[in-house]
Amino acid sequence: MMTPNYRIQIRESINRITYYLRHSETSFLLIFSVTVGLFTGFGAIIFRWLINSFRIFFFETGGSFLHFLGPYYVVIVPAVGGLIIGPLIYFFAREAKGHGVPEVMLAVASMGGRIRPRVALIKALASSICIGSGGSVGREGPIVQIGSTLGSSLGQIFKLPEEKIKILVACGAAGGIAATFNAPLAGIFFALEVILGEYGLKFFSSVVLSSVTATVISRTFLGDYPAFKVPQYSLLGAWEIPLYFIFGFIAAVTALLYIKVIYKSEDIFNNWKIPEYIKPAIGGLGVGLIGLYFPQVFGVGYEIIEQALYGKIALGLVGALVLFKILATSLTLGSGGSGGVFAPA
Repeated sequence: MMTPNYRIQIRESINRITYYLRHSETSFLLIFSVTVGLFTGFGAIIFRWLINSFRIFFFETGGSFLHFLGPYYVVIVPAVGGLIIGPLIYFFAREAKGHGVPEVMLAVASMGGRIRPRVALIKALASSICIGSGGSVGREGPIVQIGSTLGSSLGQIFKLPEEKIKILVACGAAGGIAATFNAPLAGIFFALEVILGEYGLKFFSSVVLSSVTATVISRTFLGDYPAFKVPQYSLLGAWEIPLYFIFGFIAAVTALLYIKVIYKSEDIFNNWKIPEYIKPAIGGLGVGLIGLYFPQVFGVGYEIIEQALYGKIALGLVGALVLFKILATSLTLGSGGSGGVFAPA
């Protein structure tokens, strides 16, 4: 049995280690950045497993019990997911609502990087249920918020100053993007430009460590594969180049429409005088109705993107999916669902 003297010695040792880490910049960058990268890398793996598990539960296991509904079963599934995540977010962590990235930016800008630890768990559950039940959202925003929360929580546990907590938040965001896309450089620059909004050697080195660590974890357990398998392509002639300018203009207009429709959907649901925790179910019902005719709008949509890259989708269907994916994502997020906006975009 541990004597009081040993307890005092252990406590003093922990205090000395904590004091050293808090005041040694080199040790802080090395140990804490790598630790956040490890946590975020494993967090990304668990998050993807949760999404797949809930997808199987809602669309395969659940479908076997409600086969009598026929194809109309898919209308109900997103609404059921909304019924679950609505109370989960409302009663346990309202920060888990929505995209995830704006909440992290707000924490860095006005709260010293402090994020409640429970947000990581609630965000992981809410977003995985939302995506798994057919919600038209991505997994990138959630893993950014999950990783940032893990970094913030570690900094708060060791009572680090605000500046270092913010760095750990950025480390978590970088690790999340890196592990999700298998792209450490993308994670690094996303964290520096979007989350911190500034570049500096002390920021850069710690974010690099975290991003690389998360990538190593992701590649070890998920394999070294790109997010999308892009077919080989060569430029046929100079006549193609003006077409890319036109396509870029169309993409920009579509992106503006995407943003405006999401904001409009949020305004409509915010002005609707019904309980907040019911709204995701209503949005889910709308997504289900769209999915009855265009099931490609369900979930993240990576499979559809790859089919488009290989030219396996008719042009007319592509045009329809652009419009209905925007609408489905707007219904999911505007009603209070949880998920990202990167993949749908």
